[in-house]
Amino acid sequence: MATNERFMPVPPEAVWDALADADGYGYWVVGSKVIRDADATWPAAGSKIHHTVGLGPLELDDETESLEAVEPHRLQLRAKGRPLGVAKVTLELTAKDGGTVVRMVENPDGIYRPLALVPPLQAFSALRNAESLMRLEELALRRVAA
Repeated sequence: MATNERFMPVPPEAVWDALADADGYGYWVVGSKVIRDADATWPAAGSKIHHTVGLGPLELDDETESLEAVEPHRLQLRAKGRPLGVAKVTLELTAKDGGTVVRMVENPDGIYRPLALVPPLQAFSALRNAESLMRLEELALRRVAA
């Protein structure tokens, strides 16, 4: 399990708006390269983003499904990059001091659950998610400035 928290100096609604923008997913999620398509109802529960993930020339087409969307407080996703992995990702947004604390928890899911017991993989996930939250903050800041 990888858990990250980041304070963002914007209201929860700005962070939510960035999360709700399917095109932005390709930027803020580290490892996601291209958004090929997204359901018009994104991020409603059951909706999906179809993306390409990868590093360098290695690319995989898969999808991320919204499992729960409680605007502007909580978004739970099932992110897929098979055969490399599937993870349940929960983003919780809490208003604090005029901004938002975003807590991101990522757990390997399905047959990949045992990967939660591999410390180097969890350290890698925590580093990747720290960068993802920085990028999400950048998108939220742009929304407030616009």
